[in-house]
Amino acid sequence: MSESPFVQIRRDLHKIPEPGFQEVKTQRYLLDYIARLPQERMEIKTWRTGILVRLNGTNPKRTFAWRTDMDGLPIPEETTYPFRSEHEGFMHACGHDMHMAIAVGLLTHFAHHPLADNLLFVFQPAEEGPGGAQPMLESAEFAAWRPDFIFALHIAPEYPVGHIATKPGLLFANTSELFIDLVGKGGHAAFPHNANDMVVAASHLVTQLQSIVARNIDPLDSAVITVGKIEGGTKQNIIAEKARLEGTIRTFSMESMQRVKQRIESMVKGVEASFECTATIDYGCGYCQVFNEESLTEAFIDWVEQDCPDVTMICCKEAMTGEDFGYFLRDIPGFLFWLGVQTPYGLHHAKIEPNEEAIEVAIRLVSRYFTWLSAQSEAE
Repeated sequence: MSESPFVQIRRDLHKIPEPGFQEVKTQRYLLDYIARLPQERMEIKTWRTGILVRLNGTNPKRTFAWRTDMDGLPIPEETTYPFRSEHEGFMHACGHDMHMAIAVGLLTHFAHHPLADNLLFVFQPAEEGPGGAQPMLESAEFAAWRPDFIFALHIAPEYPVGHIATKPGLLFANTSELFIDLVGKGGHAAFPHNANDMVVAASHLVTQLQSIVARNIDPLDSAVITVGKIEGGTKQNIIAEKARLEGTIRTFSMESMQRVKQRIESMVKGVEASFECTATIDYGCGYCQVFNEESLTEAFIDWVEQDCPDVTMICCKEAMTGEDFGYFLRDIPGFLFWLGVQTPYGLHHAKIEPNEEAIEVAIRLVSRYFTWLSAQSEAE
């Protein structure tokens, strides 16, 4: 196991996962650590439960930003860790504890070794929901320190430690939550003709929804509709008056997202007519695609392949995962890459145990990259 001091920071943060915009302990922990770093070139702002830290350069021409997410997930932990979550029902199952430890490591390095250019460290809350990137991006605090470029990473359980992966252009999908509530007429199971059964209505609707991608989306495009949860009824001999479907929509294009939603709304209207019920649709929280600025990403890939023999670069395909970092990239040039952490359990799994050796891999790589970027800036 790595002896990196930032492994302990990761473990401390792993014990205190908090939901979006409730990262109070996490924010306090980070602020206490940041306060112990050299302050000569440092400025700090808070935004809700997030943090912005700017390191002023010695001869700044540009500002480079590094973003990390902070929140945990409502998943009861099932790892073998001795430092398991102390918050019952919550855990860091998407690597945000790793992400924060890496960001703290980078901040520590550059607090002691300032660059010519400014560096902005963005500790962003609520990535898992309801979405912290867009409101943070639009905040006065962020606007005052708006960077010229912004970068981030995300752990990847499927890649070995020492491997990273990315691609120019589209990397992550557009996403939308999906909640459909059906209300009919309940009754006794022995008299179905006197009721409108919402379990049956919901079952029909789930089956219909699966035809949208197959028959309404261009086969050369990609989309996913998943209904992950169905609630309905109160007892086995009572016809259900209400049912609720909860799911997600993922598409590679906004046109397909709009088409999927149009078809869902048409099908729901059909169910209302067929089952003499009322229905409401809520798309909840949705994120725009993560689109890596192509020239920056291509230059990063070339730099890694030429100057980083200790890191293996993989040119990956786009994925149906969602990340609200896409809002930053929609407004500011930059990119996101996958960081290999080699664990058999995937993201959002209760047993995920990322390899902590990846923390130092990322800190070394990104600190070298920012140093190289700043040198390029000075040479221009």
